[in-house]
Amino acid sequence: MATMRAARLNITDRTLSVTDVPRPTPGPGQVLVRVKAAGVCLSDVHLIDGGLSPLYLKGDTVTLGHEVAGVVEETGPDVVDVSVGDRVALQAGEHDRRGRVLTRGVDYDGGWAEYALAREDTLVPIPDDLPFEQAAIIPDAVSTPWAAVTTTGDVRPAEAVCVWGVGGLGAHAVQLLRLAGAAPIIAADPDEQARERALAFGADVALDSTSADFLTRIGQLTHGRGLDVAFDFAGVPIVREQAVQVLGEHGRLVLVGLTNKPLEVQDGTRFSYLRQQVLGHYGSEGRDVVQLVDLVRAGRLDFSRSISGVFSLEQAPEAVERLQNRVGSPVRLVLRP
Repeated sequence: MATMRAARLNITDRTLSVTDVPRPTPGPGQVLVRVKAAGVCLSDVHLIDGGLSPLYLKGDTVTLGHEVAGVVEETGPDVVDVSVGDRVALQAGEHDRRGRVLTRGVDYDGGWAEYALAREDTLVPIPDDLPFEQAAIIPDAVSTPWAAVTTTGDVRPAEAVCVWGVGGLGAHAVQLLRLAGAAPIIAADPDEQARERALAFGADVALDSTSADFLTRIGQLTHGRGLDVAFDFAGVPIVREQAVQVLGEHGRLVLVGLTNKPLEVQDGTRFSYLRQQVLGHYGSEGRDVVQLVDLVRAGRLDFSRSISGVFSLEQAPEAVERLQNRVGSPVRLVLRP
């Protein structure tokens, strides 16, 4: 039996190991993709540290990795629109027969491996000049903030926005808000490196959210009107408290960062009077990845600045440790099997 290397997580004891496993064979409607690049996400870190757990995983182990790009190696029966050699990105999940959303690398095996199985309908063709490292991160690292900006936040040109937390997703949110025409774009982060990166990615102003005059500065930058849209990419209670205080009339607070802490609105009367909204956001839809690839193809987006480091598959534990400890304030680390 043919084997391959894969980074597997044991859910019972949260141990990650790179080991030999059987190389999968594509079934009806499936393709086998030779993985060329796979992103390392904070969700992977939280799966390892126990902060997240799979809902629908069959068994105790799973190959991590939901941000994947590669080349079609083999096609199974009934595959009609995909050919061997096609360059593709993989959607970060799929719907099962019961309509449940399953996440690649969480509920079923992902792309931290030499090969990955994928349903034909979860493949997105990518241009020949798009590097695999950049293509791999579009599902999730880019598509999640894109959906938050364009769908949940429904950002319009010239709307005043602030992004709290400009790490892997927040930095892309700044870049995408620039594309959407938001103005001004304010970035908020206590980390100086993150603030400098936000400016490079297109923020008009980058503020230290722990400064005593932080909320006053937002008021000045919005000419007293407050924010049209506030994006919480940090998932920290203090961020949400700050955001509600500086929302303007009809302002929307979009919650992207995940936390199990309660959300409190201190002045409910003011919140209702100004007809503000709190909107939960999670992930993206398949169309978001397709749109982003089209924008890359048209020359509207460039993610070359997003790749903060490339590691071999055998170095997966090291990449996880670097992301967990935010060594170098990375946007995205990528594995290259």
